[in-house]
Amino acid sequence: MYCKFSSDSKSSPVEPTGRYRILDALRGVALSGICLANFPEFALYTFQKREAVEAMPTATVDSVIQYLQYVFIDGKFYSLFSILFGIGFSIILSRSLQRGKNGLTVFYRRMAALAVIGFLHLMFVWSGDILLLYALIGMLLPRFRNLPDRKLLLVSAALIFFPVVMDALKELTGFDPAAPAIRATQYFNQKNGITDDNFGTWLLNAKSYPEVFKFLISGAFIRVQEFAEGNRIFKVLALFLLGLYIGRNRMYADLARRRSLLKQIRLYGFAAGIPLSALYAWSAVNGRPLGLTVHAVMYAVSVAPVCLAYLSAISLWYLKRPESGFFRLFAQPGRMALSNYVGQSVCGAVIFYGIGLGLGATMGLVYVELVAAGVFALQLILSCLWMRYFQFGLLEWIWRMCTYGKRLKLVRTIT
Repeated sequence: MYCKFSSDSKSSPVEPTGRYRILDALRGVALSGICLANFPEFALYTFQKREAVEAMPTATVDSVIQYLQYVFIDGKFYSLFSILFGIGFSIILSRSLQRGKNGLTVFYRRMAALAVIGFLHLMFVWSGDILLLYALIGMLLPRFRNLPDRKLLLVSAALIFFPVVMDALKELTGFDPAAPAIRATQYFNQKNGITDDNFGTWLLNAKSYPEVFKFLISGAFIRVQEFAEGNRIFKVLALFLLGLYIGRNRMYADLARRRSLLKQIRLYGFAAGIPLSALYAWSAVNGRPLGLTVHAVMYAVSVAPVCLAYLSAISLWYLKRPESGFFRLFAQPGRMALSNYVGQSVCGAVIFYGIGLGLGATMGLVYVELVAAGVFALQLILSCLWMRYFQFGLLEWIWRMCTYGKRLKLVRTIT
């Protein structure tokens, strides 16, 4: 067996004292970017027609914010989150494999529990869920555990660019893998009275949860459509494999020895990634004028380099100032990333939907992002308070108990 996994024979989750602050802080940073990336959808800004967006008082500023969002945020923080999930899965997998023949059972049970959480989130809270996809793709990781490092990186790189091939085939042949999901969406939209005219305001006008749920049913199929059209399966698997490589080599545990490598990744990632991201942003805001395949190329060569540059830059900063208040602060929401990710969805629904404050479709992008920043700032505060008294986030606690089949202590012992 090739795996370079560390040994741990106890059938229990990682204790708080065994955590690495850099991983938790990176998760916190990823959550902040995901909040900024997702809130335009929660606010229904993404679903508004062009004339409505252009009529907003902040339209000029919004166009600049949108462009900058594509350059610095879009795809980058979800990619960082995916790599970190891959690292986390590698740690879980390593512990599971060391338990012998039943080790993988624990791993698959953990993925199954996450799949249930993701499904409930998708169907009953927000249609933009990523957890279900993470869980299903995570189940594939054991298949790659014996792959040598070099081949693992090559497969990851190939998967990053595979969407380019898929989009080229789509343009050449007209084959659309999202067609079944599109038909399902059309069926439920017609059944529930959701039309092009009311699509962008349905969640704002919904005054009861059953009305929201009608939209969520269609939204679940729209999410499948997005995964198919965006070739998200290949992208996530690529990032998971990169995380598997980082995790099984425990690169996060000895950053000092990799200082030179981190500096190179930071330099080339920003030097190449930012200009290419500017081209990608131009293509995105102008409706992909050079075609789907060229747009896919721009995505592939821009998102991953900037994501890795972010990861490297933060890691190098951590090497200089490991006790910085920034890392202590951002590590707290990172320790309960699952709870905070779902919590952002709940906050989005409460703030923007008609069953809550009903602020959706009423504000420009600049204000939406300010609200998103405020929500994450609140999560920073609440996470610090929560982790002072509890060992895990609430959903993390439930996830672990479902995995290990036993009740775990939630309240921290204060001495």
